[in-house]
Amino acid sequence: MTVLAGDVGGTKTFLALAHMASGRLIIEREARFATGDYSALTPMIQDFLAGAVPAAACFGIASPITGQRVKLTNREFWIDADEITHDCGMTSVRLINDFAAIGYGLDALAASDLETLQAGIAKPYAPRAIIGAGTGLGEAILVWQGTHYEVLSSEGGHVDFAPVGEMQAALLRFLSTRHEHVSYERILSGAGLEAIFEYLCTTQSPSAPLLAAINQGDPAATISEFGLTRRDAVAGGALDLFAQIYGQQAGNLALTVLAEGGVYIAGGIAPKIIAKLNDGNFMQAFRAKGRYQAWLTQLPVKVVMNPKVGLLGAALAASRGHKAN
Repeated sequence: MTVLAGDVGGTKTFLALAHMASGRLIIEREARFATGDYSALTPMIQDFLAGAVPAAACFGIASPITGQRVKLTNREFWIDADEITHDCGMTSVRLINDFAAIGYGLDALAASDLETLQAGIAKPYAPRAIIGAGTGLGEAILVWQGTHYEVLSSEGGHVDFAPVGEMQAALLRFLSTRHEHVSYERILSGAGLEAIFEYLCTTQSPSAPLLAAINQGDPAATISEFGLTRRDAVAGGALDLFAQIYGQQAGNLALTVLAEGGVYIAGGIAPKIIAKLNDGNFMQAFRAKGRYQAWLTQLPVKVVMNPKVGLLGAALAASRGHKAN
């Protein structure tokens, strides 16, 4: 059975035709579209299919899923499941959150798609946890359902930020002047890395080359670049603090769900700062949970390096006929 899968974002959308063969997901054809070139998903799908009629479809969407018709958060772009079903001749169309799609996609990844931060020992069928910083902070729980892992969506990225140590407490005070509620997403995101940098700039002076580069491009990407190469001490400190808090919250999630099936770090930021995540700072913070330090040392912790994991997950969800999240 051929299915249609999509990873729908505000800037770009990936579509693919796929099928299952001997328990493996096979991508038949895929394409990348500029989301802004369309006002809705249906005509984009029609251009991609060029007359083909897949049996079912599933789309991971960068937006809360509240029904069969969804608008992207930051763009006038509509996804209407009933319209797609009617106009494209499919029998089933599902809409799921983009982070739920990432959760499903774990089952389609090869070993080479994962970077191991801690080997650990995964218990078969035990719960898994997934966390990913990008534009925001996504979290999800995966539970075994007899033949596969099912994703339980979460808004755990919006829980209260709990500082550890005086520097983080001062960061919380700094952010509290900007936001009524300071969540982990205020810190563990692209905007969050920029906010950490701005906090450090209240007591330290960044270099002129860094400030010039920030003014010319993406501030978070620039801070990451200068921090990874240690070209600027303030950027390096911001990245250190980001990785530390990232590890803390990943450990919090692991404890919350007893993630003995493994902890997966996803999202757009992790692959770009993999050298930082590998330097020990992240894992030290992950394990620093007092009486549970030894237990946390046993958990596998892996970084998802494949940027198409959401597309793969949407294809698996369509193939399995999952209920939408």
